[in-house]
Amino acid sequence: MYDVAVVGAGPAGSRTARGFAEQGFDVVVVERGEVGRPLACSGHVSEDVWSFLPDDGRDLLLQNEVRGARFHAGSGSYRFYKPDTVSYVIDRVEMDRVLADEAVDAGAELRTGVEVEGVAEEDDGVVLETSEGDVEASVAAGCDGPRSLVRDSADLDPPETTLQGVLAFTDESDGGDFVDVYLDVPEFFGWRIPRGDSVEYGVACSRGAREVFDGLFDVEPTDLCAGWIPIGPPSSTVSDRVFLVGDSAAQTKPYTGGGIVYGMRAADVAAEAIEPSKPETLRRYEEEWRETLMRDIRLGSLIRNVWRAPTRVQQTGLRLFEGEIEVHMDRPSTLFNRRTMRRVLGNAVGR
Repeated sequence: MYDVAVVGAGPAGSRTARGFAEQGFDVVVVERGEVGRPLACSGHVSEDVWSFLPDDGRDLLLQNEVRGARFHAGSGSYRFYKPDTVSYVIDRVEMDRVLADEAVDAGAELRTGVEVEGVAEEDDGVVLETSEGDVEASVAAGCDGPRSLVRDSADLDPPETTLQGVLAFTDESDGGDFVDVYLDVPEFFGWRIPRGDSVEYGVACSRGAREVFDGLFDVEPTDLCAGWIPIGPPSSTVSDRVFLVGDSAAQTKPYTGGGIVYGMRAADVAAEAIEPSKPETLRRYEEEWRETLMRDIRLGSLIRNVWRAPTRVQQTGLRLFEGEIEVHMDRPSTLFNRRTMRRVLGNAVGR
């Protein structure tokens, strides 16, 4: 019997596996496909991502640096920027592989091409029913994404909202340092990200993502993929012997849908809080990850209301904040700093 069985080898799963393996626990990671494939998530991240990667992570993964964004609402376009780098564009597939390698190097066993078909919680452990036989463990981590089978098997509630997303890539060469954000999309937004030797286009919305994408962008993609974006964590992310990490727990930013850093932060909390032989410690994980992330998630939900507002309201808010801005991509609380607020007040009085 393993101490911890992790379902899913994305960033949250590999980080969870590494954290427990480094403490000497017997860990297995079960991944239904190939690590990093199919791609269902953008690779536009904050500087915090580097703290979760090896020292040579930048050399391995960096594709472009971004210092600002152009927001498009109706006929208006509004620029937000910093004098230095605000975010990074990375090779998302390779990042998954790097993180999985770190988990294996720490001592975790990785099984790819294995489908989990069910999860049964018993008095003395958890049984994963897989395409290659049962896997037994003291506890199981559901890191299997927005439509988590582990979550459903444990009878835990789904996220508050699940959006549809479409990503596409073209072979355009563009090393620009601004991303474009399009707010004329139902419930969320569309984007264009320069990746150096290619460009990423995408939309996320409540329904009809492919139709919305085709209506917004006139491009011939070399690669196109789709996925789901969970918004709003459920009331509980643990059962007796199962805990959720990452997208399965909707540990994402409500205003961007991104969850790479949030998921890995929660993974570190799990590895510190949970003692596999003491399933009651799963409750400690629940409390501690919420203490770590929920303030920013709640504030991010307020920002997301701008994406759902009428165009005139969007334009008014964007005009007030437009210009040089001090904000951390993963921490919306940094938006409300003294310098930015002074400029917002100045913009309001000037207009």
